[in-house]
Amino acid sequence: MKPNYSSQIQILRSQSLVSAVQQEIYTMLLQGQFEMGQKLSEAALASSLGVSRGPVREAFRALEEAGLVTISKNRGVFVREFTPKDVRDLYDIRMGLDEMTGRLLAPRITNEQVAELEAMVQTMQQMLDRDDLTNYFPQNIEFHDRIVRMTGNDKLVGLYRRLTDEMHLMRRRSIAQGGGTLISNEEHRDIVAALATRDPETAARAMRAHGAGGYRRLLLATREFAEQPGRAASVAES
Repeated sequence: MKPNYSSQIQILRSQSLVSAVQQEIYTMLLQGQFEMGQKLSEAALASSLGVSRGPVREAFRALEEAGLVTISKNRGVFVREFTPKDVRDLYDIRMGLDEMTGRLLAPRITNEQVAELEAMVQTMQQMLDRDDLTNYFPQNIEFHDRIVRMTGNDKLVGLYRRLTDEMHLMRRRSIAQGGGTLISNEEHRDIVAALATRDPETAARAMRAHGAGGYRRLLLATREFAEQPGRAASVAES
């Protein structure tokens, strides 16, 4: 019996389309185009992306597995909201991974890698000087991802990326909170300086301190958002 290549090609095309749709919606979510808790319209997204509703439906399922949306039977699909416990749990894990990353990378980081990270921090500072938060946000993501990749530990990279997808969605509001980006980038400088010492514990402390600072900034941003007329915070004060 001959294999049905036509059918196999159709399956591959379908999978490719679903992946493309998933990536588009993923980007929209992390760019803050939707509010936390907002209902997502399958029909509207299908129309705007120029696809049928099937690939959007499959993309929603994958995004739910990634922790970015929730699917409620008979109600629809909603952008993920985060409870105070969600926030604490995510930051506890994130700070643990950050410490591990610092300990692994510090003894093996090269001068070239230190220079690369310093250049990234300088680029982010230039963006902040121009008030260019649109480009700062993805550069901030890439900075942290690059540090984890420098460890050479593929398992750590996988764990980090799975966690940070949720965290980037959660932190989208706080990243632009008054003065928070300037403080955050100063902490980036501290991280690079700590890694350059080649001392595992110094690097681990700097990485954890940045995570703790991010947690504080998120809580502050959430409180201030909650105080806006007619708005309720997605993450309550702890």
